[in-house]
Amino acid sequence: MSPIWLRGLIAPLAVAVIALTAWPLAGAVAALAVFGAGMLGVAAWHLIQLDALTRWAGTALEKAVPEGRGTWAIAYAALYRRLRLRSARQRDLRLALDRFVSGAEALPEGVVVLDGANRIQWANPRAQAHLGIELRHDAGAPIVNLVRQPAFVQYLANGDFSEPVVVESQRETGMTLSIQIVPFGMEEKLLMSRDITRLEAVARLRRDFIANVSHELKTPLTVLTGFLETLADMPLEERQRQRYLALMAEQAQNMQRLVDDLLTLSALESEHRVLLEAEFAIVPLLLQISADAKALSAGRHEITLNIRDQANVLGSRDEFASAFGNLVSNAVRYTPDGGHIALDWRVTADGAEFSVADTGIGIAAEHISRLTERFYRVDRSRSRATGGTGLGLAIVKHVLIRHQAELVVDSAPAQGSRFTVRLPARRVKVVTDAEAGPAASSTVPTNTASLR
Repeated sequence: MSPIWLRGLIAPLAVAVIALTAWPLAGAVAALAVFGAGMLGVAAWHLIQLDALTRWAGTALEKAVPEGRGTWAIAYAALYRRLRLRSARQRDLRLALDRFVSGAEALPEGVVVLDGANRIQWANPRAQAHLGIELRHDAGAPIVNLVRQPAFVQYLANGDFSEPVVVESQRETGMTLSIQIVPFGMEEKLLMSRDITRLEAVARLRRDFIANVSHELKTPLTVLTGFLETLADMPLEERQRQRYLALMAEQAQNMQRLVDDLLTLSALESEHRVLLEAEFAIVPLLLQISADAKALSAGRHEITLNIRDQANVLGSRDEFASAFGNLVSNAVRYTPDGGHIALDWRVTADGAEFSVADTGIGIAAEHISRLTERFYRVDRSRSRATGGTGLGLAIVKHVLIRHQAELVVDSAPAQGSRFTVRLPARRVKVVTDAEAGPAASSTVPTNTASLR
């Protein structure tokens, strides 16, 4: 028998025992009166406890369970345990919900919970930033009130959510968003938003790169094809044949330069290419670059080299040779015949500077920030005529990035240009004539020597 039955029968049995005891002493009527009064008292006590329970049930859930006696103590104890169990489960659910909300708020993607009518129920901070949602005002509002791009409205209306839709952000100019709907539950939906601005930029660069390479290769290939057809179909004099062969060789060299530059740029951009650093003397490198510039110019320009300070540089000599050589060759290509190109090297308090100044055609201000983009040309027709690949300054940029250096461009139309490479101090070590050795000191008589 359960404890509640045992405790519940104590009071009625006690009343019955008292009534039976009173029967022989006071008679049957008195015994029945005692029994009736006792049972009424027991019933009244139970009604009082039941009233207390009813009153408690009508109060706030947080109010403590009343204390009871006898059988009601057992009932109240069971009820108290039940409430504690429910409170523990509610606390666990609340903690789980808080963890879910915290996780959703920390997601790099935006998350919006929509009901069956596509009304906003909740949104994490990233979605609020992407879509301009303010939950205090927009909770319960249709999502199309905030995301009004026709492509998204059509996407939502079609109901085919197997692929995301790409839209331009209305909140931030230049931001591109990928939005996808994920149905869940009965009719609810999750709207996932992702900022793909950089991915779109990379994809656009890739498309532009392929288009530019195709365009750059198309011209020499067209020339080569035309000359080959001419050589195959027409009898030519030896002089004409040699001329066509020379032009074909020139176009082949242009393609070879383009391929070489593409391979160089690809190697510089590779994450797996380790920078092989070594300390080397800058003077022989500058002399070599100056000699190459004079050979490329073929006497059409006045080229001077001014080495103010002898120094050793820490880095890749080949990469610096490529970067400096591209700056100098650009100056030769874009400086009219009879112009002056000045190469200058000096050590500064912050490191060192190598500059290439010319009296060429100059560059308008709006083009300067884009000069280091691959295949970017201020004047495409003139660039092709000079034989450039459009990758030289992109190579310069990546070499300098790998060496924590920077490129500064000063130019104006018809006033020439100055390209300055600034090296950090940790990569430059000033050396004396004695440290440089006899070869270097004999090549550069003084620290301000002007070599022509």
